[in-house]
Amino acid sequence: MNKTLLIMGLAVLAGVVGDLFLSVGMKDLGDVSGLTFKTAGSFILKVMGCPKIWVGTFFLALFFFLWLTVLSWAELSFVLPLQAATFILGPMLAQIFLGEQANPLRWFGTVLISIGVVLVSLKS
Repeated sequence: MNKTLLIMGLAVLAGVVGDLFLSVGMKDLGDVSGLTFKTAGSFILKVMGCPKIWVGTFFLALFFFLWLTVLSWAELSFVLPLQAATFILGPMLAQIFLGEQANPLRWFGTVLISIGVVLVSLKS
């Protein structure tokens, strides 16, 4: 397997897992729409004490360093569309692990993105 596709696959997986953990962690902490400057400090402390946020941050940092690695040797015009695979894997894993449901129109868009990712990965 092409090393760029392998590292990008790992990066995409790390990014999506990080997003899943952040989503679960933030839902555990609650809605922040009513957050004020006065309550921000205590909320930041809650965020800092949430293990799921730390796990999500770790995976997103892993994504970042894998992304830097790929950018050191591959063309951005090739790897940037591959990063769009997060739009495919994210909803799938959110449905499996978070119980989220996507409507048919959203899945149709995901299929279109998938076709585009495959076309781009067929580097000529």
